[in-house]
Formats: sequence, C-alpha cells, structure tokens
Amino acid sequence: MKDGFIKVAVATPEIVVNATAKNCEKIIDQISTAAKNGAKVIVFPELSISGYTVGDLLFQSSLWKRSKTALLEILKQTKKLDILFAVGIAVLYCDKLYNAAAVCKNGKVLGFVTKSHLPGFGEYNESRYFSVLKKTVQVPFDGYLVPMGTKLIFCCESMENLRISCEICEDMWVANPPSMRHAQNGATVILNLSACNETPNKQKARKMTVASNSARGLCAYVYADAGDGESTTDLVYAGNNMIYQLGRCIKEAPLFENGIIYGILDLDKITQSRKMRTTFIPEFDEEYTKIHFDMEISETTLEEISPTPFVPQGKLRLAQHCDRVFRMQCAGLKKRIKHIGLKTVTIGVSGGLDSTLALLVAVRTFDDLGLDRKGIIAVSMPCFGTTGRTYDNSKKMAEALGVTFREVSIAKAVELHLSDIGASTAEHDVTYENAQARERTQVLMDIANKTGGIVIGTGDLSELALGFATYNGDHMSMYGVNASVPKTLMREIVKYLAGDFGGELEKVLVDVVDTPVSPELLPPENASETSQKTEDIIGPYEVHDFILYHFVKSGFERNKIFRMAKCAFCGMYDEKLIEKCIDTFYKRFFANQFKRSAVPDGPKAGSISLSPRGDWKMPSDAAFEE
Repeated sequence: MKDGFIKVAVATPEIVVNATAKNCEKIIDQISTAAKNGAKVIVFPELSISGYTVGDLLFQSSLWKRSKTALLEILKQTKKLDILFAVGIAVLYCDKLYNAAAVCKNGKVLGFVTKSHLPGFGEYNESRYFSVLKKTVQVPFDGYLVPMGTKLIFCCESMENLRISCEICEDMWVANPPSMRHAQNGATVILNLSACNETPNKQKARKMTVASNSARGLCAYVYADAGDGESTTDLVYAGNNMIYQLGRCIKEAPLFENGIIYGILDLDKITQSRKMRTTFIPEFDEEYTKIHFDMEISETTLEEISPTPFVPQGKLRLAQHCDRVFRMQCAGLKKRIKHIGLKTVTIGVSGGLDSTLALLVAVRTFDDLGLDRKGIIAVSMPCFGTTGRTYDNSKKMAEALGVTFREVSIAKAVELHLSDIGASTAEHDVTYENAQARERTQVLMDIANKTGGIVIGTGDLSELALGFATYNGDHMSMYGVNASVPKTLMREIVKYLAGDFGGELEKVLVDVVDTPVSPELLPPENASETSQKTEDIIGPYEVHDFILYHFVKSGFERNKIFRMAKCAFCGMYDEKLIEKCIDTFYKRFFANQFKRSAVPDGPKAGSISLSPRGDWKMPSDAAFEE
C-alpha cells in the first residue's frame, strides 16, 4: 500500500445454485487465499452467495434468510483478515428484493450497494424480481444499521487515494453508467459484480466496455464475472474476470476457468491523471455517503513493471506502434515542407541512431510528396572524434537511399576557431567539444541557405530531458522530427524500418542500432571504435527513459521511481547504478530547462513532449527539492 500501490483480486467461485452454505465455504476460502497472497481488495460475481441463475427461487422467503446466514458466516470467518471484499447478495428491505453488493471488512458490512439498472429484455428477467432503490437508506443488519443505496463511496483512512465504489453488471452497459458519477465524486476504484452470460462475440464488447469505462472515468475498474457452477439451463457463463486501469488491461482471466486473478493498481497514477486532465470535472453530489474504513499499511510486492514504458510489449503491438510514430514524424515534416514550399532539406548524418531516423523520415516524406530524393542533402562532417564505422555507415545509407551525400571536414575550421579564441586542440574540455558541435550546425545552416532548404534536427526526447545537447549546436534546427521520440523507442523504430528495407541497407541499419551512442567529439582510441560513449558518462538510456516517463508522464516522486526502477531492472542493473542515474537525471533535468525553453518546432509523435509550447512548461531556474 506504500507509494500508492495496492494489490486487488477478482474471484469466481464454483458455486452451486441455491446452495448458500456451500457457496459460503467457497467464498471464505477464496477471501482467505487472496489475503494470504497480499490482496487488500477482492470482488466476487453478482448474486454469488445464492447464484445468479436461481430464477423464481428468489421469491422463496427462505432465500434471504439463508443468504443472510451465509453472509454472517463469511463475516465471522474473515473478521481478522485485513482485506475488503464485495460479494453479491439479494437483500430484502421493506418487502422488496434488491440486487446488491455487500461491501465488507473486519466482520462488518460497510454498505449494501444496489443495482441501478435492471435488465428485462432477451434472456434477462431481473425486473421480475428486483426493485431499484432511489435513495440511500439505513438497513438493520445483525444489530447495527448499514447504509444501502447506489451512491456509496468507501474511503480508506490510511490510504487517501483508495476510494471504492460499486456498480453491478448491467449498470456498466448503459449510456450514463453509475461508475462515471462515482468517479466524478472521488471514487478511484470501481468494483463491478457481474453475471454476464457468454456468446461468441460478447468477450470483445465486454473488454471494450470495461476498458472504456476505466479510461473515461480515469479510474481502476475491477470486474468479476459469474462462471462454472451457474445453471446452464439456457445460458453459459465463462468467468471473464478483468482488472483495468486508465484504459489499460492489468490482468484478464482465461474464459471458462474459475479461480482468482490478481493485479497491482497504482492509485497515484490515477490521481495524477485526474490532476492533469482539465476536462475531468469533479462533482460534489451531497447525496453520496462516504463510508470510512482502515487498513494496515504494508508494502505491496511489485511485479511485472516494464523497464521500457515507451516501448509496447508484444511483437505485433510494437510493430504497429513503431509504424504509427514514424508516420506521425513524416506527417509533421510533410506539412512543414508543403507550407514553406521546399524542394530540399539538409540533415547532418553521423552514422548514429538519431540522424539515421531523421534521414529515414525525410526519405519517406519526400516519397509521399513525390519529390526527388536527391533534394535530401545528407552532410557528413568528420572531425577529431569521427570513427570509420560511423562514417562508413552514414555514407552507405546515403548511397542506398539515393539521397545527395556531401562530406565537409570541419577540423581546420574548428582548429582556427579555437586558436582565435585562445583555446587549444590539446585541451579536450567542453569548449573543445562544443566548438565542433556548433561548427557542424553552422555548416548545415549555411548549406541549407545555399540550397534553399531547411535543416532537419536530429536530437531526441531523451537528450532534451537530460540537456545532452550543445546549446545552439545540435540543439538547434528548423524542424526537429525526433523531438518526442526517446532513445529506447528510436532503436525499435530503426530496427522495424530495417526489416522493411531489407538487403544491404538492412545490414547497415542493424549495425547503426548496435553502435554505442556517442557525440564523437573526442579522439577515438582506434579508427573504428569511439572513446566517448554517452551511456558510460550519464548511465544507460533505458534507465533514464524509465525515469523520464514516470517523472513527466506520471508525476511520481523520486523515491517511488527508485522503488519501481529496482523492480523493473532487477537482474539488469544494480541499485547503485540506478540511484546514480536518478541523481544524474534530476540534476541535469532541472539544470537544462533553458535548452528546452528554446527548442525548434517538432511533432508530438509519442506520449510525452517537452516542448514549452506543448506538454511541459517549466521555469528555467526552478530548483529541485524531494
């Protein structure tokens, strides 16, 4: 529960219809199992104490009595467990039955949440049995009063962001589901107790609805479905349990397999999303009843945290994402070229990852516009740190792509400049390095002027975050196509495009991906390998991209990011290296905002942009405090 994490569970017991005592035993067993496995919340299907398919047995006076007895036994047996559970039950009140979720903890029913929408169409007959409760009432139960209604929110005292509401099955499917009102009134976790019969195409619609509700409500949505054990007189139930958060699936149970699934929610991420989304408008409906409970603070064991949050998992998803981001980059450049009316562009090619992707974007854009690729002027500017490997790769790429390749050695110009300002090529300081970067930019700008084009920037999101660019050197261009693409994703895009091109060009692109990231501003140890490897200086880019994502996108605190990174990179990097990367990231991020405040235009082609005109607006002299 620390740092906003909480483990939740969804259970589908193998019930026996109308056998409340047997069902009670199964439910107790699953609650106990979930608690032992560290879950703090567990939800069961609709009418799980009696079974959803009891039909007209609901009219039997014994059913509520037996259901109540079963619930009391569940409360007794789970009294000492630190877990909140929601179980489906038919509640009798003032001679009417209500389809309800009993939300319970530590031997008490905290509230009965009743169903708002009763289906009476097709195979559904709920309006035959149940009534809708229009307001919150107090129901006597086992010697105390329990609030019952649709507008109940269960608030955890020890975990401020844990605020739970419920809706029941059909409630999810209506045009204006109760869960949206619950979310606008503060609920961060929605529990749905459902008995949704299976048809060949229903799973897709169900998943889409759960995903949509969790995305629109900026909440977690924990969905429990009836399964094996319900009557199959006319229908089949498959136990399609799901846990979603902010539109993304955390866990889904396989169909036709009863049991328990677990998922870890990040409540900080939910509340941060709500803070940032100006169109998420809270409501303060006075009809809502806030019911408070408490839990012991314990540390949720983290699992399955992706070390590459910018890179989707799964071969197909990754390929689709790479294609989409690349097309967005091309679309941005296409508009800029058409607006200005250009026939040429200039790109500094180093044989490195950034300039390679920028070149490929330019080539695809020229093809889309029907322009001659010879209008793309790829300029190699070798100097003191250039290696044969990168030089050869840049030249081979230019030739294979059919663009214009130019080589302009800047060594003499830099030597003269350093001499003019009283510096020396023997002193390999920041002036020595930046003089080369700025000379390269000057060459590119002047060639662009001479040919009537613009300079395409190659710098990426990771470099912008760390300020790892020379101000008014590689920091500057007329349009930065890589501005919102992080290093970890860039590698995948180039690999994806390599497969598209095939042949010799594919081999070159694969070698570019495998080449260590370097600005090549210091003399190499040998002709083929650079002596200046960026990741040896600042740390692995995948760690920095991880920090960047969770700092900017999620707004997490440093300690939480460190904890998550230890889990994500377990077995890859030790804690000291991760901590060093975090120190480096925060120091550089806050010190280099002035560079981001003056970046060129560039398309937002990913989930984050650091443009001062877009996602990130920060004063250049802001201090960092934990």
